[in-house]
Amino acid sequence: MRNKKVTYDYYTGKLGFKVVGNAEYDDYLMLEKEQIEIHFFKFEELKPKENYGQVYIRTDNIDLLYKSFLENDVSIHPNGHLEEKPWGQKEFSILDPDINLLTFGQRI
Repeated sequence: MRNKKVTYDYYTGKLGFKVVGNAEYDDYLMLEKEQIEIHFFKFEELKPKENYGQVYIRTDNIDLLYKSFLENDVSIHPNGHLEEKPWGQKEFSILDPDINLLTFGQRI
């Protein structure tokens, strides 16, 4: 993350994550949602257009998750709308403010 507040606002406000733990760290952020825990560290020099960070997150109810993101005006990646893939997963993808790719998937 380049900016902790921007990351916090996006993940909590748009995606529904909550802060993990009681400790507050200036350069570190821990968030969780439905048994998914993501940790961020401050990296001010990150160049979003050069970022290749990506995470694959498995879920048990991808249709509901996708719908909740759409209802909360989360931008879906232009090439990542919800669809069944030939490898037996139903998936969609988003980009966070630092252009980290998050792909959500559920076994078909």
